[in-house]
Amino acid sequence: QAQLTESGGGLVQPGDSLRLTCTDSGRTFSRYSIGWFRRALGKEREFLAAISSAADVTNYAKSVKGRFTISRDKANNTVYLQMNNLEPEDTAVYYCAADQIGWRVSFPAGFGSWGQGTQVTVSS
Repeated sequence: QAQLTESGGGLVQPGDSLRLTCTDSGRTFSRYSIGWFRRALGKEREFLAAISSAADVTNYAKSVKGRFTISRDKANNTVYLQMNNLEPEDTAVYYCAADQIGWRVSFPAGFGSWGQGTQVTVSS
């Protein structure tokens, strides 16, 4: 089972960029597709992006497509979420999660093994 840890959050200004990192302390990370989600205060959890275990397929929510990019470093068991042109509406706790069906990137309900999250705050 994946044991995921997110990092890279922080306080930034509108228009800035951040890169979030998702790592796994287990040995099965390479088998899973990995997704990024966020939960803003008072709102439901929102799917953002996912990448297959082979890193050959990605999927993005319409709300972030073109601004966020998910990528995977298979050699280092790491998945990144590059976030550009951040807006105050992007303020949230960001989570990564794993789907044991490694080719699946379009089924948000399939993700589990949530990390503890990393806070992103976009404010001037």
